[in-house]
Amino acid sequence: MRIRPSAFVAASSLAVLAVSTSVWADTNFTNAPNGAHYRQGSVEPVCTISGLNVSCTGTEIAGVGNTDADLVLSVSYSATVDCTNRGGKLVPVKTRITTASSNDEDTDVRNGTLFVSAINVSNPPTEQAFKDAATCPNGNWTKSMPAGSPTVSGFTYTLTFDGLNAPVVIIVFPAS
Repeated sequence: MRIRPSAFVAASSLAVLAVSTSVWADTNFTNAPNGAHYRQGSVEPVCTISGLNVSCTGTEIAGVGNTDADLVLSVSYSATVDCTNRGGKLVPVKTRITTASSNDEDTDVRNGTLFVSAINVSNPPTEQAFKDAATCPNGNWTKSMPAGSPTVSGFTYTLTFDGLNAPVVIIVFPAS
């Protein structure tokens, strides 16, 4: 798996650095109908992280007969929630939420080719969801989120043909 920083953007006076990262696919055609291959001119999907959004390009796989597939993109987010007591003591608490996922069960099969649409997740959990997931020492502490939190901590993209147990295409970030 190759990971490539594709853009750096500095946010004005906040001095925040945002990175857009692209992640490439691992394709295993033994997990596809016999004869499956990327259609001429098509390539493996590429997923890009930009801020809290994850987007993956579409592709076309030929030689699949009438076999459809399921496409799933699941994204995990993590955040630090600061717990502060009345005396000003600060305790950082890490939280992780994996609720944002996007399903495209309507991939289109025509003339032996599976048309896989682009897919994205751009609905991260709210700041309140992270605060609710964090546990402060007691109810008298105030919860807040520091700048730069939350972040995308990982994602998994899978394309699995109906009737097969393993994905033909998988993209995992971070790579394990």
